Amino acid sequence: MRYFIELSYDGTAYHGWQIQPNGESVQGVLQRALSTLMRQEVVVTGAGRTDAGVHAVMMVAHFNVEDPLPTPPVREGREAQSAEDYLVYRLNGMLPPDIAIHRIYPVADDAHARFSARARTYYYYVHTRKSPFLRDRSWRLISTPDFEAMNRAARLLLEYEDFTSFSKLNTDTKTNICHVTSARWVQLSDHEWRFEITADRFLRNMVRAIVGTLMEVGRGQLTLDGFRQVIEQQDRCAAGDSVPARGLFLQKVEYSDPPLTLPVREGVVTKDNNDLK
Repeated sequence: MRYFIELSYDGTAYHGWQIQPNGESVQGVLQRALSTLMRQEVVVTGAGRTDAGVHAVMMVAHFNVEDPLPTPPVREGREAQSAEDYLVYRLNGMLPPDIAIHRIYPVADDAHARFSARARTYYYYVHTRKSPFLRDRSWRLISTPDFEAMNRAARLLLEYEDFTSFSKLNTDTKTNICHVTSARWVQLSDHEWRFEITADRFLRNMVRAIVGTLMEVGRGQLTLDGFRQVIEQQDRCAAGDSVPARGLFLQKVEYSDPPLTLPVREGVVTKDNNDLK
């Protein structure tokens, strides 16, 4: 039986989503907890991979089990709880505070958390005034860039499909073609902004490289024509530096066929690797 699982996490303490040989990962922690509760080895496959220090407001993954899910104890006077809800309850009791399970539900055997997804949305947060509450969830800028110019440059992303210039080098990706459907900067307060971008898939490090290059536009170091040339050169060395991971959140994963599009959850996880492919 195959199940989808929705979760959120603060990536500060982890070496990304994917299991690493020399560091703790979100996938590894989740797999161990599921395997313990199910009393069998359980492998979790995510909708993608997030880098070390990157957060997820909504990650989706799937897992297969041969045995039925654990059934909740029957208590007189209490409403019966489904096996899926009971597993959510048990998992949240085992997992650390920086990982939260929201929902588990059965899906078709050919439903795939990664390959069945039709779109992903990332948010990247920046702020210009020192704040002790944003240090692990937003990138502090020393000066305020020209966000209007950055928005004009961001719109150019929708005209292109090859994003080699924003991809991490020496990856095993077979294609650098992505279809960006939305990209914009949104002001949240006098001192806070976020970059929102949606695409069918993302390359490793893509969002952080795009934000870093947009910052060059906002600081007057790169013109709009220059930004267009960066994309067309299809050369990572032509683009700007990648911005810090702490400001990046996987915000939403969408599916066109059952399972239906998942709900958007605004905000960040408390206490609450590589871009999604």
